[in-house]
Amino acid sequence: MPDNTLTLIGPRIKGWREKRSMTLAELSRAAGISASTLSRLEAGKRAPNLELIVPIARELGLGLDDLVPRTAPDPRVPRTTKHVDGVRFETLSLESSPVQTYKITLPGKPKGGTEVPDPQVHEGREWLYVLSGRLRLVLGEQEVTLGSGEAAEFDTRVPHWMSAAGPGPVELLSIFSKEGKRIHLRARSTPR
Repeated sequence: MPDNTLTLIGPRIKGWREKRSMTLAELSRAAGISASTLSRLEAGKRAPNLELIVPIARELGLGLDDLVPRTAPDPRVPRTTKHVDGVRFETLSLESSPVQTYKITLPGKPKGGTEVPDPQVHEGREWLYVLSGRLRLVLGEQEVTLGSGEAAEFDTRVPHWMSAAGPGPVELLSIFSKEGKRIHLRARSTPR
């Protein structure tokens, strides 16, 4: 536990004790800790330890998390890149996130080549935002082309497929459920 975290425990104990309208002597007796020890702890002159904090938390009707400040985890997302059949996926969310966010780069459509959609179906919803290029999105029987700055949202139980709409690549942000992550990282188009 970092030192700055330890210095916050005493004031928190005092704050909770006062919210409970307890005197120092009352909490001292109930927790089985001397009044002088409790006073020094609240003033930051005594280092907190579990032997002191656990009975105090119990008598105040609190969990240890209420007395010991949580440290915020590093909010940065480790960047990983995965290539699947020419499609580049860059992670923009933590693996533990309830939704997965990726920057996806789809290669341009080859000259003279046509792609036959291999639609995917799975539980969840997907949100797309086109950063650059033009995106061909097939949803069931419907086909739409999205340009830079356009967004789409759809139910992933509808058969869906996407590719670049022209010879240049398309970059997009995609947000979907973990089930969607599994499907998208193995999906591919079928060249004709």
